Amino acid sequence: MAFYMEEMSVRDMERAMEKTSTVIIPVGVVEQHGYHLPLSTDMHNSVQVTRQAGDRLNAVVAPILPYCFSGGTLLGTVNVSPNTFGLMISEICSEFVRMGFKNIIVLLGHAGTDNKAALKNTLQMLLRRDEELAKKITLSLVECWDLSQTWLDGFAMLPEHDFHAGMIETSLMMYWKPELVQDEIVMDDEYTSKMMRTDQDWFEKREKPIDHPFIVEKVGQRDEIKVGVMGFPERATRELGEKVCNEMVDGLVEYVNMLESKSK
Repeated sequence: MAFYMEEMSVRDMERAMEKTSTVIIPVGVVEQHGYHLPLSTDMHNSVQVTRQAGDRLNAVVAPILPYCFSGGTLLGTVNVSPNTFGLMISEICSEFVRMGFKNIIVLLGHAGTDNKAALKNTLQMLLRRDEELAKKITLSLVECWDLSQTWLDGFAMLPEHDFHAGMIETSLMMYWKPELVQDEIVMDDEYTSKMMRTDQDWFEKREKPIDHPFIVEKVGQRDEIKVGVMGFPERATRELGEKVCNEMVDGLVEYVNMLESKSK
């Protein structure tokens, strides 16, 4: 069964660690998801999977880390620099190692190219700087969408893809927290919406004061983006959200069971 740390005492933790050597750290972000989804959407991506798994999940679940790096700058978005985010994850993982956990899973509910790169580099550096530690534990970076083939199929849609605040995320929120989903869907202009569905990093605006390869680019958000939806939210259904959720739960339970079997 899953053990949720925010509901546990020290004695509860002692008893939990007699049954599992795995801890899951959910990671989300405070970020705009259009006008129809809440700023907490990416938090639910990671937290709700562990909650839905319930008695099937043999792991301790840490409280969510709700801040990381978005890259966007629309109202409601809170950016924590990748370096700060990476340092925080490093500190948290080190504490769980100190407690005696053998398997540490960072469950990522928010994507973002820079964000994922910072997280992967942090986890690799933890192991690289301590060879003895690397022999004793496993560090896992699990992106929640990688647990669902249906979600991955949404990313791979052609000719345009379903990304941020689109069909899949809206469907999941309709299943998990329907009371937080707004009926009115607002999109950017047709060209901007199309480009964001074509390339998830298109939102970035890159500038140099001097056009020379030695000059470091200033990266920001394109001025024409007013809403920031990168997908097809109008196609969302509660049934699709339930299907994706069940796939993620099955995938997470299977992965934890594999880790636990190799830890014994």
